[in-house]
Amino acid sequence: MKNIKAIIFDAYGTLFDVNSAAEKCKDKIGDKWEGFANYWRTTQLEYTWLRTLMNRHENFWKVTEDSLDKSMQIFKIDPSMKNELLNLYKVLSTFSEVKGVLNELKKKNYKLAILSNGTPSLLNELVKSNNLDNIFNDIFSIEEVKVYKPHPKVYNIPIQKYQIQKNEVAYLSANTWDVSAGGNYGFNPVWVNRKNSIFDKLDYVPKYQIENLSKLIDII
Repeated sequence: MKNIKAIIFDAYGTLFDVNSAAEKCKDKIGDKWEGFANYWRTTQLEYTWLRTLMNRHENFWKVTEDSLDKSMQIFKIDPSMKNELLNLYKVLSTFSEVKGVLNELKKKNYKLAILSNGTPSLLNELVKSNNLDNIFNDIFSIEEVKVYKPHPKVYNIPIQKYQIQKNEVAYLSANTWDVSAGGNYGFNPVWVNRKNSIFDKLDYVPKYQIENLSKLIDII
């Protein structure tokens, strides 16, 4: 990958483990915790897409709460756990290799940024709670444009800020639809295929696929 000036990361599922909130409650939830966590995440994403299509924007925290409400009903989770789960979502854990890789990249002359559906306050709290405060040049939120990924307006946010070419951006995401959107926009996307999944058929196939961020050092 040549002439890269900025490395931009999706947050949820790429840097931060979206299942870690439910996992920390697995003793209370029981064996269904993982199915519940996956359903919550899928519903959360569906709500972001539907709200964008309906032009009925709500911020990511509201979407997260609404999707949790539905998921708790479907999986018959004790309603008294709602606040605990929401509070844990504010301090999701990073994947194990993330901090080390980011520190390595920080030593090089790249712009490092997050581009996420999350609200600025949510993202800042995640970064702070995981001791990543001094890593990123910028934390970009879709709240700047009031539409969710995969709308092209979202991917244009860092281009406007940095005044660089689209092909000078390496964009990392664990979400196949996000990788496709970033690639179709003009970024150099890298699919972080943490779960050995199959890539979606969305008019784009990424050149680079890695199983975790530690492999990024070899291709940048």
